[in-house]
Amino acid sequence: MTKQVQQIDRVIIRFAGDSGDGMQLTGDRFTQETASFGNDLSTLPNFPAEIRAPAGTLPGVSSFQLHFADHDIMTPGDAPNVLVAMNPAALKANMEDVPRGATIIVNTDEFTKRSMAKVGYDSDPLSDGSLSEYKVSQVPLTSMTVKALEEFDISKKDAQRAKNMFALGLLSWMYNRPTEGTLGFLKSKFAGKPEILAANVAAFEAGWNFGETTEDFAVSYEIKPATLPEGTYRNITGNLAISYGLIAGSQLSGLPMFLGSYPITPASDILHELSKHKHMGVRTFQAEDEIAGVGAALGAAFGGSLGVTTTSGPGMVLKAESLGLAVMTELPLLVIDVQRAGPSTGMPTKTEQADLLMAMFGRNGESPVPVVAPQSPSDCFDIAIEATRIATKYRTPVIVLSDGYLANGSEPWRIPDVAGLPDLTVDFAAASDGQSEFRPYDRDPETLARPWAVPGTAGLEHRIGGIEKSDGTGNISYSPSNHDLMVRSRQAKVDGIARDIPELEVDDPTGDADVLILGWGGTYGSIGAGVRRVRRAGGKVAQAHLRHLNPFPENLGEVLRSYDRVIVPEINLGQLGTLLRSKYLVDVIGYTKVRGLPFKAEELAGVIQEVIDRV
Repeated sequence: MTKQVQQIDRVIIRFAGDSGDGMQLTGDRFTQETASFGNDLSTLPNFPAEIRAPAGTLPGVSSFQLHFADHDIMTPGDAPNVLVAMNPAALKANMEDVPRGATIIVNTDEFTKRSMAKVGYDSDPLSDGSLSEYKVSQVPLTSMTVKALEEFDISKKDAQRAKNMFALGLLSWMYNRPTEGTLGFLKSKFAGKPEILAANVAAFEAGWNFGETTEDFAVSYEIKPATLPEGTYRNITGNLAISYGLIAGSQLSGLPMFLGSYPITPASDILHELSKHKHMGVRTFQAEDEIAGVGAALGAAFGGSLGVTTTSGPGMVLKAESLGLAVMTELPLLVIDVQRAGPSTGMPTKTEQADLLMAMFGRNGESPVPVVAPQSPSDCFDIAIEATRIATKYRTPVIVLSDGYLANGSEPWRIPDVAGLPDLTVDFAAASDGQSEFRPYDRDPETLARPWAVPGTAGLEHRIGGIEKSDGTGNISYSPSNHDLMVRSRQAKVDGIARDIPELEVDDPTGDADVLILGWGGTYGSIGAGVRRVRRAGGKVAQAHLRHLNPFPENLGEVLRSYDRVIVPEINLGQLGTLLRSKYLVDVIGYTKVRGLPFKAEELAGVIQEVIDRV
């Protein structure tokens, strides 16, 4: 049978099943092959907080969405063109997002009366007509996988587990994906289990061959590689990019890195990754709790290392006292907060932007801390280097606000030329001839940073601790006037960083837009995609995005006052909007949602157009 190959420019695919069905692995392998092919891409993994949620239930559904194209894209997509549903729960949990006319591939083997009743289906959706507006392909994935693996000496349960590889093979055929990477991955993963290896390879090939030979799939699709700026690319997640950025910051500054961390979703992958790089001067310490992790990292900073601690919202609360100590001692410390839905335990695997005000003010006393935020998974690399620069140059803790969407999502990353990275070399204090006494709180006239003295250096003995320091000498002081001076000096030091960061860039192609949409952190892609839609429809809108949140860029006030309306989308209840109104007296228009998911481009386009129509 002759198969038709149809050329398309992009597609959005979502794999969905039980948390034990291997959907994250399937999506990741499909993504890696897509990246190697050269498409632009963006991903959205979405999974339960439980390690193994109840099988066949709605709370147990795990999904992985991938958007890839032959052109530049900015988001994982609003809605899937193709849904692969491994069971009734996966189908029901995702149908709200699937547009009419989309392709749905269902694993019919799992559509038993019991499994359908478990998720509230009164009748079989595959035969009752409820899916008549979709292109439904009914494939017995489980039984076909078991049949394909009959010759292997493995249990039926192990054979059934390989159904995700069958699905991956089928989708790889449908979209002409390379296979070499997946086969190499399987050989590496199951190197010590040759029979399991052979079975998984056979399941993958069986899925490919099914697509090639069955009449159910008469068309395969081709999406050409994207035209990207020249360079060497790899696919990267936000957590991996932060890890590499921290290593780069350590190398560029000439400082050994010490990570003191307690595992917490969704930041744990940074600890896991950095633990692999001892050969790069990285030392990792899995502490007994969040307080011990940050305390050890601060101690390492005191000792002359690049101190780093990683966490999420609940851990940030516990680290607050040590962060205040880092402010008082004026030591460089990097605090990576990968935000998740709160409060308390909240929704550990879902994204949110609700830690901004805590990062700004969540410590006792006047305790200013610089705050930066990456805008995309690949930007996590650059923001880690920038945080290192600020922390070491200004002798201050710095908070990096990533989030679950950026941490787990991925996109192509152009590997930078090392020669183009900044020189972050640190000059430690040194004893000088004729110096009667080291003054640890004398300040650099430009940065207001105090000297960084490695303990044990002859002639640089000094006090350290959380009690207020006397200006210059660092002696304990309860003087009212000295306290006022030191509080203002620490604030002035952080405020002065504004002179050392880029001005806010505004994307306003026509130069006459009346509406500005301003974002921060992981909303960048959704905002950008929404703006593109509005502009294609003839609307005029300007876009800007904040990577430095404390201090703000020096020209932010001027930018805000240059537009009649300013829209600020946030995945919180309006925290940046509150700061902007307070500081600049500009009545920004907040658009907020806290659903644990990123914004959709379509909804933001609608918000923008509505504001444009009212101006």
